[in-house]
Amino acid sequence: MFDQVTLKLSVDPLILSALKEDVTSEDVTTNSVMPKGTLGEVDLICKEDGIICGLQVFARAFQLLDESTKVELFVEDGDEVKAGQLMGKVTGDIRVLLVGERTGLNYLQRMSGIATYTKSIAKLLEGSKTKLLDTRKTSPNNRIFEKYAVRVGGGNNHRYNLTDGVLLKDNHIGAAGSVTKAINMAKEYAPFVRKIEVEVENIDMVKEAVEAGADIIMLDNMSHDVMKEAIDIIDGKAEIEVSGNVTRENIAKLTDLGVDYISSGALTHSAPIMDISLKNLHRI
Repeated sequence: MFDQVTLKLSVDPLILSALKEDVTSEDVTTNSVMPKGTLGEVDLICKEDGIICGLQVFARAFQLLDESTKVELFVEDGDEVKAGQLMGKVTGDIRVLLVGERTGLNYLQRMSGIATYTKSIAKLLEGSKTKLLDTRKTSPNNRIFEKYAVRVGGGNNHRYNLTDGVLLKDNHIGAAGSVTKAINMAKEYAPFVRKIEVEVENIDMVKEAVEAGADIIMLDNMSHDVMKEAIDIIDGKAEIEVSGNVTRENIAKLTDLGVDYISSGALTHSAPIMDISLKNLHRI
């Protein structure tokens, strides 16, 4: 759940922007069938099994339109829900219920889909020391929601944005001239509290990263045998992250490596939505 400061400063403006995207001047359909305010109620129903996430955001989509809207929830973020389950009720001006429906559900379906997909992968790492990380491969302007959903699903967040930490990728190394030059320049520029992570693609780069004193070495798109060789070379001198096309289908093959982290962009860019609906709207 987002705290009140984060809600007001970071979350509410994004939800308002999404609502404005859906209503540029008026909701013509709603205004044609509901010219006057009338109290109503609608059910929040899950249409498939999964991990629910984003209930607070869902509720805000209605409350920002009308703060008197009541959202009664029977589940919490992180709960396992089943197809057909009644998860809550929304009560208020029917016009508000109709206007906010799509925006609220869009957030809830997307966040629940990410939490569900993340949970399915995190289960494959249970019993190991390896932590599952997300990446910055998120939908524009939705990172705060998608990274929260990863946490709800049992994953962990990598850096939130470019200000959070130093991660020297292939193009940074190319710009600097070499792995060693990039690491040394980062050490000189970045605050001492920042760890320096470097992405490597072959054994020569691994050796160079170790020699230059990288804090974290990311093994990117390497074969299983090459990763094992790299881990032997690093030999505890740096933390190790594995990345590159990590999905639910292949992550189990990586558990025997004993690395510190496995990162997967698929947690956010490939998770399907979870089917959720608002049904049975009626006047009260």
